[in-house]
Amino acid sequence: MTNLAPLHELAAEDLSMFGRDPWWLIALKAVFCFAFVMVTVLLSIVFERKIVAWMQLRIGPNRHGPWGMLQSLADGIKLMLKEDVIVKRADKAVYLLAPVVAAVPAFMAIAVIPFGPAGNEVSIFGQRTTMQLTDLPIAVLYILATASIGIYGIVLAGWSSGSTYPLLGGLRSCAQMISYEIAMGVSFAAVFLYSGSMSTSTIVDAQEDRWYVLLLPVSFLIYIVSMVGETNRAPFDLPESEGDLVGGFNTEYSSIKFAMFMLAEYVNMVTVSAVAVTLFLGGWRAPYPISAFWEGANHGWWPMLWFVIKLQLLLFFFIWLRGTLPRLRYDQFMKLGWKVLIPVSMVWLMLVATVRALRNERYDFQEIVLYVGGAVVAILLVSFVFDIFRDRGGQRDGADGVPAEPGPGFDPMAGGFPVPPLPGQTLPPVPRRRSRQDRELIVSGGVDTLSDDVRDGKEAGGAC
Repeated sequence: MTNLAPLHELAAEDLSMFGRDPWWLIALKAVFCFAFVMVTVLLSIVFERKIVAWMQLRIGPNRHGPWGMLQSLADGIKLMLKEDVIVKRADKAVYLLAPVVAAVPAFMAIAVIPFGPAGNEVSIFGQRTTMQLTDLPIAVLYILATASIGIYGIVLAGWSSGSTYPLLGGLRSCAQMISYEIAMGVSFAAVFLYSGSMSTSTIVDAQEDRWYVLLLPVSFLIYIVSMVGETNRAPFDLPESEGDLVGGFNTEYSSIKFAMFMLAEYVNMVTVSAVAVTLFLGGWRAPYPISAFWEGANHGWWPMLWFVIKLQLLLFFFIWLRGTLPRLRYDQFMKLGWKVLIPVSMVWLMLVATVRALRNERYDFQEIVLYVGGAVVAILLVSFVFDIFRDRGGQRDGADGVPAEPGPGFDPMAGGFPVPPLPGQTLPPVPRRRSRQDRELIVSGGVDTLSDDVRDGKEAGGAC
């Protein structure tokens, strides 16, 4: 059975084991966290190129190092040695600061991620310590705060370049990341309700009997979609949509500054994957078959192995998506975030809160199922009735394909610039637009493909 004690019993987390390490051990653990993220990023870039090449029946990198494993390191050295260009119209101070603002906060979230149990200390140079740099009573809010700071780096990069296309790419990326952070934060709230804490080590301890991916599957799915959108990865890599925005917010960047934006993207991949492992996949805990038959699976240095395996599986999921799905249109992407993920996450959070409150009041589980099932059926029934009346109204207004009250006329070139129509306005008809029957005849060769003016001129000339 899962831990369903009242919230006031779960909220008393014990963080006394943190903050007692000597300064040299804190510095060593901080260096380890930085090195762990960097090595994971270097390996992820190589694995991405190799796995996508395998999916597309290509060879992939195979020159630098054994099996091409040093390809990403060679790319980083190459970018550092390339010419560093600063565009003339850029705001130089902000232009140089933006890559730093985007990259540095991406490393900060790993500080509160537990690599092992807080109560199971390991020995480092004779000093007993936990396998976590630090923990906070609001550790998950700290992760959300550091993720939000990276948005400033992207929007400042687009603005400070002094160019139109990077500015559009930066604004679009800012809107994208803010939109999906809302759904991500709501998915975290369900975890807070069941664990009774925002501390990462306490949340992992609360998953001793059942991982939250099984208890809160909707929250996990919402977070998975949100983390792909938050990191600007395919199929949501819209800030770098080369077809219409040249290269996105980093168009005017080169050399090491461009590499820092690329580094921030991959570090964010590692960070959000580590958060998913911590909040939903049991953190450092061994999977069920191993933990059931091996008592020492969650002791010593073994928890770090299980954490790394889960992390690599989620990084493979990122690569799999990139090699499988095409890029979405921006309107589809924003509609998914605002009209699907956020409403579903809010409804799911209310259901989770209801079940949690009923369990705290010692209601029977069958009664909870009846209450929740009745609420879901009532919501579906109301939405069904609303859709029926909405469809009837649409049929009444649009009988015979003509709206009952056509909107006012619209001039798309008002003011000298092309602008889209507002709600209720209709575009003027396209002049000399062929009917569908004429287009079918043209395709089949029944009518020549010359324009109406040329054909009329030829007919008049033949008559003369």
